Amino acid sequence: MVVSHFLKWICTAKVSERAAAAAALANAYVQHTLPFEDRCAAEAALTLLLDDPSSKVRQAMAEALSMSRHAPPQVIAALAADQPEVAALVVARSPLLTDADLIDRVAAGTVATQKLVADRPSVSMPVAAAIAEIGEADACVVLLKNCGADIASLSFRRMAERFGHVSAVREALIADMRLPADCRHMLLVKLGETLKGSPLVQALMGAARAERLMRDACIKASLTLIEGTQGDEHAALAEHLRLRGDLTASFLIRTVAHGKIDFFGSALVVLTRRSEQRVASLLAAGNDVALRALLTGSGLAEATHAVILRALKVWREVANGKRVAGVQEVSWLMLKELGGQGAQGELATLVKSIHLDALRENARGHALAIAAA
Repeated sequence: MVVSHFLKWICTAKVSERAAAAAALANAYVQHTLPFEDRCAAEAALTLLLDDPSSKVRQAMAEALSMSRHAPPQVIAALAADQPEVAALVVARSPLLTDADLIDRVAAGTVATQKLVADRPSVSMPVAAAIAEIGEADACVVLLKNCGADIASLSFRRMAERFGHVSAVREALIADMRLPADCRHMLLVKLGETLKGSPLVQALMGAARAERLMRDACIKASLTLIEGTQGDEHAALAEHLRLRGDLTASFLIRTVAHGKIDFFGSALVVLTRRSEQRVASLLAAGNDVALRALLTGSGLAEATHAVILRALKVWREVANGKRVAGVQEVSWLMLKELGGQGAQGELATLVKSIHLDALRENARGHALAIAAA
């Protein structure tokens, strides 16, 4: 009876009155305060109100129904497809919208709609994947900052591939502790490419020098990245570097010189396709003959074997507590293996550069320690 009077009354009521009445009816519906028959009538009335010419009425309904699991599903579906100011409330909050509904909103909606979906209290892995695959950069930033979003590793990679050159996305990705190591390396490379292509950088140092400096910076950043990467991610990072063509002899020599033996082992597993257990056993206690065979199988030239074996022996002693050494001493012993400071050739130049970098880093640390004392 109440609903019957309501339906007659709305034909002549003002917009503000209709909006207030719609909100009251919607609240009564979701709070189960109506008898069954009146509840059925209320649902019919709410459905009818979807045709109200004023968006304020529909917005009042959306406000009342958007957070309830007991709202009429056909009403929620219609409100979610309404004008932006109406749909925003439902898209952002309604628990009745399925993953399929949300994915459709991401695909067909504006950037604002994508951001609303990305900022929902809980975002499932399929919805996050849709945003990563077809969402705009701003929506991806919102998704990455949402602690309630369940993001798959593949989705992180797609966002890095699509928007790694966009600073806001790049910063949000790097700040996310869930980001896989290979994605972090991808972002380092994209940042280097962005800086290298900057007109200012090219004007200051020229294209060739910019290329060289950025390559060296990426290599050093990659070594730092390895240090902060969990052991179970080393294999994925090594495979990523291999596919990019970055798992070069010079890079592997740098990893050994810097004591990244676990990662070096993962790289050898990727390159030789031998088991992790076998490679780890050889690196820990294998003799020179077995190690040389392993290095040959990985594609490393015979000329590099001596310096790598020298470094491995030193790091073994460090690991066993028989010696205290760092990159500076290890790189010096590697250089001695090649003939000392007077050695010539690309390999000697590489080892010298590693040693000089270690000297500079140690001197810098010493100076800072003195300044802080």
